[in-house]
Amino acid sequence: MTEAEWWIRTAEGALFAKSWTPDAAGAAPIILFHDSLGSVDLWRSFPQRLATGTNRRVIAYDRLGFGRSDAHPGRLALDFVAAEARDSLPPLCDQLGVTAFVACGHSVGGGMAVETAARFPERCRALVTIAAQAFVEERTLAGIRDAKRDFQDPANAARLARYHGDKARWVLDAWTETWLSPAFADWTLDHALAAVRCPVLALHGDRDEYGSSAHPERIAAVRGVAKLLPDTGHVPHREQETLVVDAIRSFLNGL
Repeated sequence: MTEAEWWIRTAEGALFAKSWTPDAAGAAPIILFHDSLGSVDLWRSFPQRLATGTNRRVIAYDRLGFGRSDAHPGRLALDFVAAEARDSLPPLCDQLGVTAFVACGHSVGGGMAVETAARFPERCRALVTIAAQAFVEERTLAGIRDAKRDFQDPANAARLARYHGDKARWVLDAWTETWLSPAFADWTLDHALAAVRCPVLALHGDRDEYGSSAHPERIAAVRGVAKLLPDTGHVPHREQETLVVDAIRSFLNGL
């Protein structure tokens, strides 16, 4: 396994990226999109386990404003999910020499993976979502309100700062204030899902506190399969890492 770190130049700033490449890697690499509070480091052991399990190169990166990437220049735009596919994927792929890929994302990163598959149908070989949201659901908003209260605890805020440094406050507000804004209430992935042309695997925990089973069912409705993971919450790749890696491996092997 070869690990490498990269700095991706974009119009708005530099993105930190990391790749894990098995010695005999084959087929299209997997690009990971992190969640609303996530970063490369917060994937923990999952990228390496996924690379080993699938025998594919795995690439993860910190979105602008997150982790080790440059600070975001302003507020998160309401079209930020679609904008990630438009603005970040081209320079990432160009600078890492990626022509075809598998898009895989967790939570809102799953929505970004959907938008990526829709925007680049000729390059995206498969789509995997993990605990993704397809629309704004009351359960999602309730979970965010609870989390917002929890982060009033200085200890929780300090843990977030371990991964995002002095950008931690922006990261938290970008999540809570965007999703709780009335202007975001009508957001859905429906338009992007209609444009997806590759096979789809939608993984979701049966105890996910940020979304019901309606989300994976909608994501997988046309071109794939939804798989509910037992006794699992919102972070399946951490709670059930082996199960998630096995599910993705089986899905990709079956293409």
